[in-house]
Amino acid sequence: MIARALPLAAMALALPLTGAASDPFAGRVAGPPQNCITLRTGNGPTIIDRQTMLYRDGGRLWKATPIGACTSSMEPISTVVVEVYGGQLCQNDRFRILSPGMSIPSPFCRFGPFTPYVKVKK
Repeated sequence: MIARALPLAAMALALPLTGAASDPFAGRVAGPPQNCITLRTGNGPTIIDRQTMLYRDGGRLWKATPIGACTSSMEPISTVVVEVYGGQLCQNDRFRILSPGMSIPSPFCRFGPFTPYVKVKK
């Protein structure tokens, strides 16, 4: 009986983790893509899924979609290692993904354009 209860309990605990996460872009509207973003006040990157990274700058969110074959190693629990030159992060700047438990990062990947998302005024 206990052998059956443990897997069920583990599944019940994991359910909230695998459920649909809240959409960070809900209630926001996309602006025109930009080539660069300023990093001085920003927060990020946060990996949302295998195709999306997120930078926060006050109330504005910046969606970055990577260019290259690194998306297979992009997971929300991974670490993004970004090469920054100056105070901006621009399209085609390089980054790598470091998976949990690994000491060797992925091959270099590049940022695509950065799309701003702002809250819709009611």
